[in-house]
Amino acid sequence: MFQVSRDKKEKKSKKKAPADSDAEDDSDSSTKPIKSDKKKNTASMFQAGGDGSKEKKTKKKAPPKGAEEESEEEAPETTQKNSNKKGKGKKSKKKEERPPSPVIEVDNLEEFVLQPAPQGVTIKCRVTRDKKGMDRGLYPTYYVHLDNEKKVFLLAGRKRKKSKTSNYLISIDPTDLSRGGENFIGKLRSNLMGTKFTVFDNGANPDRANADWSNVRQELAAVIYETNVLGFKGPRKMTVIIPGMNSDNERVPIRPRNDNDGLLMRWQNKNMDNLIELHNKAPVWNDETQSYVLNFHGRVTHASVKNFQIVHSNDLDYIVMQFGRVADDAFTMDYNYPMCAVQAFAIALSSFDGKLACE
Repeated sequence: MFQVSRDKKEKKSKKKAPADSDAEDDSDSSTKPIKSDKKKNTASMFQAGGDGSKEKKTKKKAPPKGAEEESEEEAPETTQKNSNKKGKGKKSKKKEERPPSPVIEVDNLEEFVLQPAPQGVTIKCRVTRDKKGMDRGLYPTYYVHLDNEKKVFLLAGRKRKKSKTSNYLISIDPTDLSRGGENFIGKLRSNLMGTKFTVFDNGANPDRANADWSNVRQELAAVIYETNVLGFKGPRKMTVIIPGMNSDNERVPIRPRNDNDGLLMRWQNKNMDNLIELHNKAPVWNDETQSYVLNFHGRVTHASVKNFQIVHSNDLDYIVMQFGRVADDAFTMDYNYPMCAVQAFAIALSSFDGKLACE
């Protein structure tokens, strides 16, 4: 699906899962014989046309195969609008039987948060928002932990105070959110309108490039919100641009030499070489609850304009990322291949931004 040259073919070969088989729902996906085909098609969906240069030699092993793949048929959860009748027709009984999440090992935090999720594994995280303290109301800190027994800390993010545009720093140390610190891992920057965002890693500004350009920052994602729908006229519409993957399933490095060469400009100019375009899945209007509804498989419990799922147009059932509210200041954030934690967190942070956030 993510292969630039063979887009259409892939679509047909995926998509075979039965629409409402309960077995599909909760069984351990690693026992399904069709999985390897599925995996291949998913990988090809995200493949770039050209084999971009390899990014990192150190590839981590995928976690053990008990990986739970989320199914489509669980609880339709309300997302947008005010009515919050949760999960009509919920299959609550099935929930207890669900296999536990796979064990996710985080040996090297910096490596883990920039590495795409292993294929077939959903990385489930929890985002918490801390508004305590003098200016935390205006500049809250956001924390990401793995949503499992160990609650391993992954990332922290906070809006910078003296920036002309919204600018969030992302760090692998919850106590060090400074631009110069060694724990700085990436940042999210918006345009003046607050409707377009770019996600960078911790590389250098192009002005400070070395001879071979290898120290220059990579652009990891861009997020575009449709300007006339800032949460008021029904659900938001988001477009997400991420670099494609090469044949080794590693991210193709995108190192723009200036702002006119970045992901946003390439997307605007329809120059999508080595890039993948994703969108939020459109919620469906539910007459009974008088609200827009998306199926979050029980991972989201509160209606919010911030709840979203990101998909590729070739396979709307493959959720690349989902984000949604579970309490006033707590959210779940789940991501799949080819996304990494920094990309997913930055996209989530963009949905909190003041000009967009209409709670």
